[in-house]
Amino acid sequence: MRAELISRNYAETLLALAERNGGDAAVEQFGVAMQNVAGLLQNDPRVRQFMETPRVTLEQRKAALTAALRGRVPELVLRFIMVVVEKRRGPLLAEIGEQYQALVDERMGRVRVSVTLSHAPDAALMDEIRAGLEARMGRAVIPTFSVDPEILGGIVLRRGDDVLDGSVRTRATRLRRAMMAADLPPLAAPAAV
Repeated sequence: MRAELISRNYAETLLALAERNGGDAAVEQFGVAMQNVAGLLQNDPRVRQFMETPRVTLEQRKAALTAALRGRVPELVLRFIMVVVEKRRGPLLAEIGEQYQALVDERMGRVRVSVTLSHAPDAALMDEIRAGLEARMGRAVIPTFSVDPEILGGIVLRRGDDVLDGSVRTRATRLRRAMMAADLPPLAAPAAV
């Protein structure tokens, strides 16, 4: 919980910095930059280990990050990241990026939803799902689609900690449990004709 609060505070600071230095365009641009940094930290274990190991000095971390990010992220974002690293909060950069995106989404009146289907959706289905979610939630929805054949069919929606599971697999499991819990008489043998 403490790490989440610290990350939220840093994200709020970055959002205020973006608003003062370019408005909505900078807010979105800073968000993309932080998503890229967060993705790098989450997807590459070597980068994460580099940021967390005590064998790497603060100056080495700063030099490596500057070399990797200069020209790829706005200068203010790079300076922000350097401050985060100097304060020994580098391992929180991915969480700061997530918190920043949540703040931007809240500010823009939109919500992100993870959508899991049993098969790859075509463009028409993705548009239909997005439109249905927007109608139900009353605001803009940014869906992220993934495929999991194990759900057999249907759809699973995740928004933060909330999950709406309408998969065939879950429905079948519920039906099986209900049938086992019910005190049903054994099936009778068919009558001879």
